[in-house]
Amino acid sequence: MAVVNMPALSPTMTEGKLAKWLVNEGDTVISGDVIAEIETDKALMEVEALDDGVMASILVPEGSEGVAVGTPIAEILAEGETTALSASEEAPKPEAKPESEAKPEPEAKPEPEVKPEAKPAQVVPEAHPKNRIFASPLAKRIAGQKSINLAAVTGSGPHGRIIKADIETLPDGYGADGAKAVSASPQQSIPTTAQDMASYQPQSDLISVSSTRKVIASRLQQSMQDAPHFYLNMEIELDTLIAMRKSMNAALPDEQKISINDMIIKSAAATLIKVPGVNTSWEGDHIRQWHHADIAVAVALDGGLVTPIVWGADILSLTSVSARMKELVTKAQTGKLKLEEFSGGSFTISNLGMYGISSFTAVINPPHGAILAIGAGVEKPVVKDGNITTATMMTATLSGDHRVIDGAVGAEWMAAFKNYVENPVLALI
Repeated sequence: MAVVNMPALSPTMTEGKLAKWLVNEGDTVISGDVIAEIETDKALMEVEALDDGVMASILVPEGSEGVAVGTPIAEILAEGETTALSASEEAPKPEAKPESEAKPEPEAKPEPEVKPEAKPAQVVPEAHPKNRIFASPLAKRIAGQKSINLAAVTGSGPHGRIIKADIETLPDGYGADGAKAVSASPQQSIPTTAQDMASYQPQSDLISVSSTRKVIASRLQQSMQDAPHFYLNMEIELDTLIAMRKSMNAALPDEQKISINDMIIKSAAATLIKVPGVNTSWEGDHIRQWHHADIAVAVALDGGLVTPIVWGADILSLTSVSARMKELVTKAQTGKLKLEEFSGGSFTISNLGMYGISSFTAVINPPHGAILAIGAGVEKPVVKDGNITTATMMTATLSGDHRVIDGAVGAEWMAAFKNYVENPVLALI
């Protein structure tokens, strides 16, 4: 027998939302099967069965919020086992009644006692109900974006589960009947004249706040209140880095291609070792000095973000940093990050350059002492040796915690970072 408890899926998690059950009572499960989706204070995570057996009882219904860590949520029984949780609750009841009644009655009481115990033994694997849809979180997300009806899709994953590959090639609106009629109706109520506007009423929806969003809001508000932020920004030329990346990628297979962000991570790692005063954390009565560059990288998800960590980025090769980032992003998007892959670190990088954002300031990710915001590379006119020419320029902005980092130290760090980016070979030696 195995009791499935609400797991602690992050260091700050004290409770979670049981978003969805992916199995039913009576289903056979194998160790490693995904049985539920839990919404934690970080992201939507999958919970796997740790034992083989039959899902004997689901103790917490899906959609339940505020389920404390350690609370029993389900019970898995091996063949021939009885349901210990339900038996322990129901056993005293049949025994208490015969004592308060006449003696002829107790002989009839053992029969109800046998029936509850027989139920677990009679539990057999049942086919998944036809109307239940089994799909990975990533597949659901893509299906929602493309308005695909998952009920019309045949899954190719384990136990018929719908995965990303099953839907990414399907056309938008696949299997969605009546989509045109639904989309056309809202336009008919849009006011078009001043007379129509006289009867106009503002409309809105109330959206429930997820556990992830609550924690993001709480931590970032705390960061802005507790950590006195200061900001330093600098324009950095990318042309040499871009040329070097192009040369390396020409010699690398497709699965090992290097991104600009990979090279930014490697440059930041080298800078953190060169200027260790920024590679620090404020911990109240003392300051923690980190020995390696353990860089958390912000990854945007539906409903929030997560910061998986490239541990020891200063000692990894550039290709290893790139491979690790690809793996972490995939895990983050599919809800498969392990606790140690997104907890801790010494420094954060947030890159919005791919969205065309030229520059921005980021909120420090506690307990880190700083976060680096990376903007897009933009071709601009520059002056070199007294002549006007063009160059691809990027704005980088460092947000520092003034409790632990002085402005001069932050400026020294930015100057060193600029040197590593404009001379990228230095970060590789």
